[in-house]
Amino acid sequence: MKKLLLVLMIVIVFITACTAQSTLPASTPVPFTETAIATETLIPISTFTMTPPPTATPIPHPMSIVAMRAGEYPGSEITIVKELDKGANYRRYYSYYLSEGLKIYALLTIPEGEMPEGGWPAIVFNHGYIPPDVYKTTERYIAYVDEIARSGYVVFRIDYRGHDASEGEATGAYGHPGYQIDVLNAVSSIQQLPEVNPDKIGMWGHSMGGYLTLRTMVISKDVKVGVIWAGVVASYNDLLYNWRRTGSFTPSPSSRGVGWRTGWIEAYGSPEDNSAFWDSVSATSYLADLSGPLELHHGTEDEDVPLAFSLRLAEQARNAGQIADLYTYEGDNHNISGNFSTAMQRTIAFFDAVLK
Repeated sequence: MKKLLLVLMIVIVFITACTAQSTLPASTPVPFTETAIATETLIPISTFTMTPPPTATPIPHPMSIVAMRAGEYPGSEITIVKELDKGANYRRYYSYYLSEGLKIYALLTIPEGEMPEGGWPAIVFNHGYIPPDVYKTTERYIAYVDEIARSGYVVFRIDYRGHDASEGEATGAYGHPGYQIDVLNAVSSIQQLPEVNPDKIGMWGHSMGGYLTLRTMVISKDVKVGVIWAGVVASYNDLLYNWRRTGSFTPSPSSRGVGWRTGWIEAYGSPEDNSAFWDSVSATSYLADLSGPLELHHGTEDEDVPLAFSLRLAEQARNAGQIADLYTYEGDNHNISGNFSTAMQRTIAFFDAVLK
């Protein structure tokens, strides 16, 4: 009897313990044991990848060569406004084309006579700085255009925005891309003229127009040869520190007030502090990419643009494996007035060697 009572008591205790365990609150922690760890699948830390925070890609300055190369310059059909008095063996027209939606006016000449197979070679003509409020399409560089035009070339001498009747604001060439965009659109426009061979485009530039010519030839592959007279063809470092004009220079709009020099130094630092920026806007940093040979002309007594600019460019271009012929004219001025005929004969012969 005693044994039976003992067995009953053990059964009651066992049932009570089981009931208590099944009613534990859900939040009761499970005991931590080595056996529990062994049954878990652990993911090694090395399989996780850490994604770094995104970093902003620097946006190139609008004047940088990289930014200019990324632009689109479709130009347009050239619209003839009126025919002007004829030249010796060519016709002259007052015309315009489109650049960023602006009407840019230009003097256009087209040779008479039998057109070569594929069309006439063409020269985009970039004039130097003339105060925009006094500039007139039909009154400047007449002798220069005449010499090239009568030699069997279409000549497209553009006005730039804000000059004479051209639409837009004349902001200057060195601190704003507007003039450069006008030149690049002029190249595309003259290529669309039915009388022109689009694969035979050259460029002539004087002073500021030389600056635009050099930049065009490291931006676009469409210009096959360039001739520059007394060009502003130095690096921006030299434009900042080594350009002291003593002639009859009249400041451009961007030279008044806080111009590109002051603004850029404040924004990007000096060339000593931020050489990468100043190199990025200098055509001389990209001479290995020149689209064709260069011919440079400069008077030794030029009071507006230092002869050293042309001397240095010729050396730099040759070191980059490019053709850069250089002619200097002893005692001559910014316009090479004393040796105009000789310089022009050399210019035309250089164009002929590449484009004809």
